[in-house]
Amino acid sequence: MTARETARHLALLHPLERLPTLRPFTTAEARDCGVSARWLREATAEGVLRHPMRGVYCVEQLTDTLALRIGCLKLVVPPECVVTDRTAAWLWGARMVLNPGAHLEVPPVSVFSPPGHRLRNGLVHSGERAFSPGDVADLKGLRVTTPLRTACDLGRLLHRDQAFAAMDSLAGLGAFCVDELVMATGRFAGYRGVVQLRALAPLVDPASQSPGESILRLRWLDAGLPRPACQVEVPAPGGGSYWVDIGLEEERFGAEYDGEDFHTEDDAEHDEERRGWMRRTQDWTIVVARKGNIHGPHQDVDRMLRSAAREAGLDKR
Repeated sequence: MTARETARHLALLHPLERLPTLRPFTTAEARDCGVSARWLREATAEGVLRHPMRGVYCVEQLTDTLALRIGCLKLVVPPECVVTDRTAAWLWGARMVLNPGAHLEVPPVSVFSPPGHRLRNGLVHSGERAFSPGDVADLKGLRVTTPLRTACDLGRLLHRDQAFAAMDSLAGLGAFCVDELVMATGRFAGYRGVVQLRALAPLVDPASQSPGESILRLRWLDAGLPRPACQVEVPAPGGGSYWVDIGLEEERFGAEYDGEDFHTEDDAEHDEERRGWMRRTQDWTIVVARKGNIHGPHQDVDRMLRSAAREAGLDKR
C-alpha cells in the first residue's frame, strides 16, 4: 500500500468512531452522526463497510450470521409487515435464491402487508398479500413466511428456471417434504403462476446442490429423459466415493454443471481426472454443461443430452 493509499484508508477509518460497530445501522442514522452518504459509499468500496441491503450498512468485521441479517431487516421492516419471497428464503438460509448475480449487488428487500395496509417505503419491494394461519413464523421478532409458503410463492412468481432452483434450495432446508409442497399447491387455485407451481412442485429434489444443477436437471427433464437422481454415488478407486451431479445409476448416464463461481482451474483438473476414470473403467457417460449451455439464447444442453443418450443407447433400453 502506497503512502497515499494508506492516508486515504486512515481517512476512511476515522468516521467509524461516530458509527455503531457492533450492529448494523441505517443511512439516516449515519447522517445523524455527521457521516455523509458519499463517505458510506467510499468506505464500502474500500472494504471498510459492507452494504448488506439498501439503506443499511455494517462494519466489515461483523460476521454474516442469522442474527446480523435479522438486525438489518429490523431496521427497514415495520413490525406488522411480513418478510416474503427471496428475502424470506435468504433469511431462512436457502442457498443462492437471490437474483442471478445478486452476490455482486445489494439484494432488494421483499416485504408485504396484510390487505389494506400497503407499506410505502422506498427501501423495500412491497405490496399487499393475504396469509393463512401457518403461513407466517416469528423469527426473533420478525414476521417471515415459512419455508413452505416461501417455496410456493417463489414457485409461482419467479421465472421458471429461478423458481425451480429456489424451490430445490428451500426443500434442502428440511423444513418440509416434497409431498407437503405438492399438497400445498392446491390452495393457490386461481393465483398468478399456479400452473407453473403445480408443474414444478413434484419435480423438486432437496438433494440439489446449486441453482445451476437444478436448472440442468430441468433441462434434462425437458429433453424427455427419465427422471434422474441427484448426487449419484460412484465408488472411487482406493476407497471413498465420487459423486455425479445428476444421473441414472443403473444406466451409468449422468450430467454435471461446472459453474464459474465454484470451479477453479484446480477443480477442473480434478473433475477431468474423476470423469475420465469413470468413463474408462466404469463405462459412464457424463455430459458436462457450463453457463452458456443452460442459460441464454444459445443454450444447447437439451441437444447435448439427447445426443449423448442416443450414443449411449439409452433410447433403446
